[in-house]
Amino acid sequence: MTAGRPLPQPTLASAEFWRSGADGVLRISHCDDCGRRFHPPLPLCPSCRGRSVALKPVSGRAVVVGFTVTHQSWLPSFPPPYVVAVVALAEDEGARLTTNIVGCEPDRVSVGMRVRVRFERTDDAENAEGDSGAGADAVYLPLFEPDPDADTPGPLPEPRQVRTAPRPLVSRHKYEDRVALTGVGQSRVGRRLMVDPLSLTVDACLAAVADAGLTLDEIDGLSTYPGPTPDGMSEGGITALTEALQLRPTWVNGAREVPGQIGSITAGMLAVAAGLCRHVLCFRTVWESSHNALVRAGRWPAATGRATGMFEWRSPFGAVSAAQWIGCNASHYMHRYGVGREALAAIAVTERAGAARNPEALYRDPLTLDDYYAARTVTTPFGLYDCDVPCDGAVAVVVSAVETAADRPRPPVLVEAAGTAILERLSWDQDTLGHVPQSLGPSAHLWTRTGLTPADVDVALLYDGFTFNALSWMEGLGFCGPGEVTDFLAGGRTIALDGDLPLNPHGGQLSAGRLHGYGFVREAMLQLRGEAHGRQVDGARTAVVTAGGGVPSGALLLRTP
Repeated sequence: MTAGRPLPQPTLASAEFWRSGADGVLRISHCDDCGRRFHPPLPLCPSCRGRSVALKPVSGRAVVVGFTVTHQSWLPSFPPPYVVAVVALAEDEGARLTTNIVGCEPDRVSVGMRVRVRFERTDDAENAEGDSGAGADAVYLPLFEPDPDADTPGPLPEPRQVRTAPRPLVSRHKYEDRVALTGVGQSRVGRRLMVDPLSLTVDACLAAVADAGLTLDEIDGLSTYPGPTPDGMSEGGITALTEALQLRPTWVNGAREVPGQIGSITAGMLAVAAGLCRHVLCFRTVWESSHNALVRAGRWPAATGRATGMFEWRSPFGAVSAAQWIGCNASHYMHRYGVGREALAAIAVTERAGAARNPEALYRDPLTLDDYYAARTVTTPFGLYDCDVPCDGAVAVVVSAVETAADRPRPPVLVEAAGTAILERLSWDQDTLGHVPQSLGPSAHLWTRTGLTPADVDVALLYDGFTFNALSWMEGLGFCGPGEVTDFLAGGRTIALDGDLPLNPHGGQLSAGRLHGYGFVREAMLQLRGEAHGRQVDGARTAVVTAGGGVPSGALLLRTP
């Protein structure tokens, strides 16, 4: 047993899986109707939707289809370096597990490596001492080690094509045509501001309402992401802001499961287009930097307890950061297309050059390629400059009925199209491997709702929680083909301020700070209004914005009138 390894919380659906390795045999959900194996357990087969599903034994042999070597200490029980991997079962490449590769040095692990299962029993600490039986509280974690009988690499799943899958328009009347973005505001942004997050939200919202030439009494809708949530990712949601500003909205939304963080803006657009509201105030607040400082100082309790939700399948293996999950996909991409980190480096260095022109950016010092490659490794293939910057700040956007736009003091920004379709499994490891999950579906959907094409885009505001996110969006949106972005970027010339596709001219989340999607909408609005002083893209009339570091995600195509 490994002391301190986080335990999963078995559910009514998963308890049998976590117990089933007691005899050293891996058991995976199997559909008797079509023969498909799948993971994690579901009540229906994901292929045929049959109900004849049950755990069945498999050989325990698998192939590494993505991995990351973690060098940063996220959990005391996982001293680095250690390997987090996604493995595909030999019997069905569509059935995959996030796990650890053990029994070899981390630098020996590779995509295509054949492995076999071995189980590790874990218990609650109070039940572990002197207990050598199976125990009701014991779970059996499937870890994988090199397969001694294998002498050649294993097969890899082929990419699944989703570009032709979006449904056609159901109506020629687009809801996007009925709205305009009329106001935008931002609070102070900084590292460890130690400011009440609701105060930051109020600052951004008041600025956005004033920017739109409205009063608070004219705001009849509120929409935010993700609503009340811990860990420095919210100011308290709709309830907190309504109380602070004493608003009387007709409609509100504080949902987490929307198409990316900007899905809250899409929701506001739908409310306006449906005639529920005329002016929806959309907002997003983060205070991660201060929250993390409070936890480290012992002034805020750290999260405890067994791993639940999606973390049930990740935390027991030390896979607690999106850097690790996305790192697995990045390793698959680099192996499949035979490329290194050159594209990632170009994105990081170019965005830092943009931040140098932005007085609001958190990191403005020059960043060279030598600096990029010399930086400490966080989790392969990501170094320090591949990762965005946690910060404190708030952004607010006003969505108005398009017929009111002429009465606003600033030029409106129109919404040409929104991409929201889910065409891939909403999973970090069970479907898309070569890109960030959910960068392909919304991208394909976006272009079905407009006559414009990627060639019409003047500036790209692409989510960059990690450099690989921006890479995935560029290929997903069709600016280049799969595996082609390294050549497309031309060492960064293509995405420079004067390039063919300027990328995140404000510095993005990599250098300006992680405002979690909304910062990209603000920058797009400033660019299209000609107000991005010092970093203005000449003649910008069309901007694409994406948000979501994984599942689900969304995209907006914005334009001038």
